[in-house]
Amino acid sequence: MIAGLDHLVITTRRLDACIAFYAGVLGMRLETFGAGRKALRFGDQKFNLHDASTATDAYAAAPTPGSLDFCLLCDGPLDAVIATLQAKGVPIELGPVRRTGARFPIRSIYLRDPDGNLVEIAEPA
Repeated sequence: MIAGLDHLVITTRRLDACIAFYAGVLGMRLETFGAGRKALRFGDQKFNLHDASTATDAYAAAPTPGSLDFCLLCDGPLDAVIATLQAKGVPIELGPVRRTGARFPIRSIYLRDPDGNLVEIAEPA
């Protein structure tokens, strides 16, 4: 019944810091939609952003900044991602390490976004 993931919602305490991390560090494209809502687009997916201090018409029962743990596939060599993160002063908590992805084995690093969400970035191993 399910074919794929369209979007995910990130609840953030600091919208500007969240945008700076995902757009400025990870290179996602910032877009505005609806009544001024913000989203970060990458590939065929996007992260919609939910400011923790505002209510929306449809949101999780207990939206909590820092509660996400997800894996992103990089569009080039993981070593290039590592070099970019190091150049921008973004600490890597773990890795590179081998893991099992949804479709194939992966080589991953782990870091935190400004809200404390665990962000895994991986390449096929």
